Amino acid sequence: MFELTRRSLLSSAPVVALARGPFLLGHKRPNFLFIFPDQLRYDWVGNPQIPARTPNLDWIASRGVRFQRAVVPSPLCAPARACLASGKEYDRCGVPSNAYDYPLEQPTFYAMLREAGYHVMGCGKFDLHKATLDWGLDGKRLLREWGFSDGIDNAGKWDAIRSGAETPKDPYMAFLHQRGLAELHVKDFARRRSELGNYTVTEPTPLPEEAYCDNWVANNAIQLLRRAPRNRPWFLQVNFTGPHSPMDITREMERTCRDRTFPLPNGSSQIPPSVHNAIRQNYTAMVENIDRWIGRFIEVVEDRGELENTLIVFSSDHGEMLGDHDRWGKSVPYHPSVSVPLLIAGPGVQPGVRSQALVSVMDLAATFLDYAGVRRPEDMDSRSLRPVLEGKTEHHRRWVQSGLGSWRMVWDGRYKLITGFDPSSKKGEREKAVGPLLFDLQEDPLENHNLAAADSEIAAQLWA
Repeated sequence: MFELTRRSLLSSAPVVALARGPFLLGHKRPNFLFIFPDQLRYDWVGNPQIPARTPNLDWIASRGVRFQRAVVPSPLCAPARACLASGKEYDRCGVPSNAYDYPLEQPTFYAMLREAGYHVMGCGKFDLHKATLDWGLDGKRLLREWGFSDGIDNAGKWDAIRSGAETPKDPYMAFLHQRGLAELHVKDFARRRSELGNYTVTEPTPLPEEAYCDNWVANNAIQLLRRAPRNRPWFLQVNFTGPHSPMDITREMERTCRDRTFPLPNGSSQIPPSVHNAIRQNYTAMVENIDRWIGRFIEVVEDRGELENTLIVFSSDHGEMLGDHDRWGKSVPYHPSVSVPLLIAGPGVQPGVRSQALVSVMDLAATFLDYAGVRRPEDMDSRSLRPVLEGKTEHHRRWVQSGLGSWRMVWDGRYKLITGFDPSSKKGEREKAVGPLLFDLQEDPLENHNLAAADSEIAAQLWA
């Protein structure tokens, strides 16, 4: 298995792509393979200006729809994932910040799929109990309540070692503890914990390849796939912990990324260009590692004889500022924080389409239910993407919105209006209320020029 995780798909991708048959629209309800990495910004996939090598994501895009205007309902882990699970906008999802757990009395689309006969599986970082931070050493504490049939829920990168103790609280730390690697991992993360060390410490992790968290998550996903029943449709959500900070990568990942130069951030003055480039190299290495595993997942699905009846979905919970506007992480309404990649391929989906439709990641809930033949609950805000995927329309929403704490954002595809946000503050979700910001993303894609005073009529129309 170790050799399997390391092999390069860059050379084999064209061969694998040719071996994979076309997606066919069959009479059976489709399976769902949903890959959901953490903190992946929109412009790091399929962008010629970013030297990221993602042959498997390119393969998915060539056989499906790439949504180029996908926005998250909230750019913070717990609220974003609660919006997805519930199919509701930020103000209605019941999780206003990372200080709240998902309300167990609130339905999830996972449970609706399970009730409809699906074998619902998941692994990785779900973050639906961010306040409690209790996973159980087997990672199964709340999976049944959320609607899963099988799976392993583990902590995010920082949550597992937040106390600094080596005593495991989640299955990944238990895995490291059993192999005598917990102390090594905790000490490594401790040195990355300063304000920007979270990003600027770019040396590789001391962990071996097979013990790296995303490789462990991916192996769990493959085990789930292999034991999934063949007489029922299945759903699998793989929640990678990367490319979330810190910038920890393996030595093998470092070997493949150090020869590349990246565009510098917009409006960053905190650290030297060489450090920015190293950070972006590591971020890209994490994305490429995920891409390699996606190739393995597709091979396993194909080996099961189910590829032609499987909808493959790739997106993220929120983006990453990577130094743009002198900001890191997420939690703000700027595009690198709220905009994410969204690729969908599968039975009946148009191949090779770049869609300009305005969509929310929350819309995936209704999309899964639609393809499964399950009626969307009336109190869901989520809208199925199926009409766009099948070429019946090019439009989806007139505008998309996002919010966190005091600020709210609405975007009509050109103009973005932001209220309750202070661009001079670094607090993200706890901004003080200030005057509105208005950006014309067609003329000012980097969001450098506030037009609110000059175009008050447009701002009023978006606010109405």
